[in-house]
Amino acid sequence: MKLFQGCLPILILFGLVLTSVLVHAQDDQSGFISIDCGIVERSTYTDNVTKINYVSDADFIDSGEIHNILSIYNSFDVDTQITTLRSFPQNTRNCYTLKPTQGKGNRYLIRARFMYGDYDFKGQLPEFDVYLGPDYWDTIRFNSSSKPTNREIIHVLSSDYIHVCLVNTGRGTPFISAIELRLLAGDMYKESTEFGSLYLFSRVNFGTAFTTVRYEADKYDRLWSPLLWPNSTYLYTLDKVYTSLSANDPPEEVMSSAITPEYPNASININWSPHNSTDKFFMYMHFADIEILKRNQLREFNIYLNGNYWIGPFSPFNHSTVTTYSTEPETVAPTYTLTINKTKNSTLPPIINALELYTLKQFPQKQTDDQDAAVLWSIKSTYKLNTKNWQGDPCTPPEFVWEGIGCNYNDTELPRIVSLNLSSRGLNGGIDPGVANLTMIHTLDLSNNNLTGTVPNFLSELNFLKVLVLKGNDFVGPIPAGLQAKVDKGSLSLSFDDESTSDPASSCDKNTCKNKKGNKIIVPVTASVAFLFLILISFIAVWMIKKQNEHGLDIRKKQYTYSEVQSITDNFSVVLGRGGFGTVYHGIIGDTQVAVKMLSGSSLQGDKEFQAEIYLLLDIHHKNLISLVGYCNDESHKGIIYEFMANGNLASHLSENSSFLNWEERLQIVCDAAHGLEYMHHGCKPPIVHRDIKGTNILLNESFQAKLADFGLSKAFPTEGGTHISTAVAGTPGYLDPEYYTSNRLTEKSDVYSFGVLLLVVITGHSAITKNENDIIHISRLVNLKLAEGDINNIVDPKLQGNFDINSAWKAVELAMACVAHTPSIRPTMNGVVMELNDCLVAERARRENKAKKLTGLMSLNLESAYDPTPI
Repeated sequence: MKLFQGCLPILILFGLVLTSVLVHAQDDQSGFISIDCGIVERSTYTDNVTKINYVSDADFIDSGEIHNILSIYNSFDVDTQITTLRSFPQNTRNCYTLKPTQGKGNRYLIRARFMYGDYDFKGQLPEFDVYLGPDYWDTIRFNSSSKPTNREIIHVLSSDYIHVCLVNTGRGTPFISAIELRLLAGDMYKESTEFGSLYLFSRVNFGTAFTTVRYEADKYDRLWSPLLWPNSTYLYTLDKVYTSLSANDPPEEVMSSAITPEYPNASININWSPHNSTDKFFMYMHFADIEILKRNQLREFNIYLNGNYWIGPFSPFNHSTVTTYSTEPETVAPTYTLTINKTKNSTLPPIINALELYTLKQFPQKQTDDQDAAVLWSIKSTYKLNTKNWQGDPCTPPEFVWEGIGCNYNDTELPRIVSLNLSSRGLNGGIDPGVANLTMIHTLDLSNNNLTGTVPNFLSELNFLKVLVLKGNDFVGPIPAGLQAKVDKGSLSLSFDDESTSDPASSCDKNTCKNKKGNKIIVPVTASVAFLFLILISFIAVWMIKKQNEHGLDIRKKQYTYSEVQSITDNFSVVLGRGGFGTVYHGIIGDTQVAVKMLSGSSLQGDKEFQAEIYLLLDIHHKNLISLVGYCNDESHKGIIYEFMANGNLASHLSENSSFLNWEERLQIVCDAAHGLEYMHHGCKPPIVHRDIKGTNILLNESFQAKLADFGLSKAFPTEGGTHISTAVAGTPGYLDPEYYTSNRLTEKSDVYSFGVLLLVVITGHSAITKNENDIIHISRLVNLKLAEGDINNIVDPKLQGNFDINSAWKAVELAMACVAHTPSIRPTMNGVVMELNDCLVAERARRENKAKKLTGLMSLNLESAYDPTPI
């Protein structure tokens, strides 16, 4: 504990000077941000009581609905700011973003205010969480519709941005009435905040039953609540009470009142119980003797906390403030009793004027690098992006990372933006110059927008940039020499107009780079040349097929008779596996191995699924989708002939007695699978949903390249309109999207859920569903329970024996949990999944090569299908 005892003569000497300074300071709200939530956009007003200037919240958030509390709750003593509010029936998380002028490193009082007032006419008090940036602040609960509640914290900013986020926990619609930010003096609460942030438990003005004291009396707008303590005598003075040079001191209006025991020999006893059993308290006690003592009188006391000596003896100054406070957190206890006893020499009972109690609150998560965050806010403003989840911090917490954003998380550094996908977002104008400040970015996709002008040279100055996708825009002029040089060296993959400049001759000319949409001159001979070119290509294709057949490689997508299939499989002598469709046999056509899947009579899949898979495989081609060789469609015998996959399916390699897959191999396999699924979602017209993503449907060739298989349940979306299709539920228990299961609404996010379960299975080595005597536990629940322990080694498959990059493992787990989010809208797209998994793979490969564990500049992966899902 520490005692502030101002010297009375000095205080009197400087009294007039300090008073003059404070008078001018009262009008200074330069360190204030005062937001009235729910008032009309761009409106402002000055509060009649406090003289604080309030503004609308519309410039700080772009979601929510505005409401008023019911008139029956709007009495004369209700603050104007809490008569309106903004509610958030949409989105799981909604965030206000504030950027105070003074920036990071400063100490602020941050206050959020809430009053229900039955604004929604439901009469049901909601409960929801409030976050400060990426970290949990508190849960908001209400005792009454007519009683407001505040949450206040003293916090040192580590970022230029402050995010106040409301999170729906399924117990009512979140809302907020006001947000108030107050810059504190540099030395206020300094020693306490070195331990963390200070969560306000109570701030009491003893000895008065009048209204709360705040600004203008307190220039920092702290709220001092009036309290008449039982068994106490109320003291008050009209004389001036001086404050010390410490900014911690309460205002004069607070120090002008006090309490003392009703009986002269009694003690002052103040009791409280913590909200949580682990709460650590800081105390600030303020004293000023506001009685005029006679020569033979003495007021002297000791202070005890839970019976333990705390400080003393000391005497408060006459009409001058003395503050004593905790210099470290007090000992944790189930209850607290603060006792103030007069000493043997004291002729007067003890006194206390005001008390502040704070609990220590830690906010451990780091916010995104300010420069990176500023670029994202600039992009959002410049292009007027209306993206639901572009709220709060771009990278943290990981489960709410912005759509299209890839981040690098490092325990010793701030999260950095390493990939940005703004494809098909309707961007207009030039490329935002702020992109030049994304100094760690390795992947940038701006394809399929309406961007114009020249390709800026600053892109060539991004040292870690490996993939740049600019196709589908209206750029003109030459490619910057710096970019072209990187392309020529092979350090940059540059795509433009559906082509990749990794081969300069196949893409933009070095002198001009006009998009096809920008070419307005159409010469008739162009069509003739194009027609002749197509004929030439057709002849070449026919010739190549004939040459292939001449060499005995009769691998054609043709219909085979049942007798031919018998010959191919040596009369079905070698079984590769069995599934719901039927049995898979090994076969040989010419010198090439194949796999033949024959439909059994008892199969759950029938002719409809058989036909669906044949037609789908005839139309789509990608290096990570199984290739069709042929099919058999005799009346009583139906089969599909695929390319042979020497290493079977992924599930067999994750079983207990399987061959071992290391962390890099697991990541590469799920990357491959993600590429294939991404092509189905984003590269096919119309998009296709697989509907049965699981380990047994991911096959591995001789080099362990993964390919998706079993498309009998796949569904194509209509070509025009619609975000989902209604269809009977199909899939595998444990992998089935709960939202699809309950609503029959099939979307691409249904596949994302299944892929998330698959990713958890690959990470943990557990099955999707674990059964025991008392319960059936889904893998997402199991992982969620282990996440609370904070140890990645308790989550990752123990067979790996800790031999993996920790950052990539955490990132993979966070990605998987995002994929299995209950709300489909907050799950990532497969584009996003591919980018995140590529980052994981880069990190793991860097570890294995004993290089720096960074996700940028380590190696050049082929990310083409992440941004241009073209058949390969």
